[in-house]
Amino acid sequence: MSKAINRRTKQKNEQVLPDSSASLPGVIVKALSGYYYVQPQDDRSPSSTVQCRARGVFKKKGLTPLVGDEVYYVLTENGEGTVVELLPRSTELIRPPVANVDLAVLVFSVVEPSLNLQLLDKFLVHIEHAGVKPLLCLSKQDFANANRSEQEELQHEALSSMETVKRIYGKLGYEIYSTSSLERQGIEALHERLKGHVAVFAGQSGVGKSSLLNALVPGLELETNEISNKLGRGKHTTRHVELIDIGGGYVADTPGFSQLDFAELGISDLAYGFIEMRELSTSCKFRGCMHVQEPGCAVLDALEAGEIETSRHEHYLAFLAELKDQKRRY
Repeated sequence: MSKAINRRTKQKNEQVLPDSSASLPGVIVKALSGYYYVQPQDDRSPSSTVQCRARGVFKKKGLTPLVGDEVYYVLTENGEGTVVELLPRSTELIRPPVANVDLAVLVFSVVEPSLNLQLLDKFLVHIEHAGVKPLLCLSKQDFANANRSEQEELQHEALSSMETVKRIYGKLGYEIYSTSSLERQGIEALHERLKGHVAVFAGQSGVGKSSLLNALVPGLELETNEISNKLGRGKHTTRHVELIDIGGGYVADTPGFSQLDFAELGISDLAYGFIEMRELSTSCKFRGCMHVQEPGCAVLDALEAGEIETSRHEHYLAFLAELKDQKRRY
């Protein structure tokens, strides 16, 4: 997930119709080495997953099945199957390649690594542009509860991070969940929120995404690594996209990463990713206002009045400069 997420909402995929009345409904939960692993709609036990190939006609029509796709498949004589139909997608993410996601859980730790608001805003820009609802998850909540003298500094950082996120992003209407995988704080509340949805977990390496999924699904035992104090970041522990059944919903665990770029976004798309700017832009004097120094800019007026967080606008300007630089190079 090293690049931007593009919005392709309500995409009307060209369907490849099955030529057998014995086709069965299911969901692709994993794609690996040319195989698609389909979970039957009426049986979500891990042992029921069917290893399938895709029909050659998909390639001819320029269609690629994705993890998360709702499909029809037929069983073959060798106990495997063939995907024969792709149903229309509600969303399609480019990186990671996954379909029909309707929730994005942005996991940021309150300490180790330290909270990075600019990176959080960058994630939000991409998620908002993708048309997926974001949830903010503050991990490692147990540091805020530390009572040992040697952890006093970490406790202060954790409490400060939590207060900052709730003050800035709670005001904007984002849902915020505080969790501790170690002490199982907030796990049940997050689990309930994810039921009935296909969610993607995203965030920089080392924030505890795999630990969080292990807490949500006891016995899952995803590989985790300790954060590297020397590098200030964790090792990547997830190598492919896979839907994990958490009981009533699916979660896509995705490769960890620490950077996103705007190569797939247009300049006009950037302000859309900042919900307060999106709402105010209709009141700007000039259509297509960039909210930099234009007269009659409702965003700049709100900024001056203290109605928009300074850090959010500063990050917007930094992203705008980055995006313009990328466009010049390409």
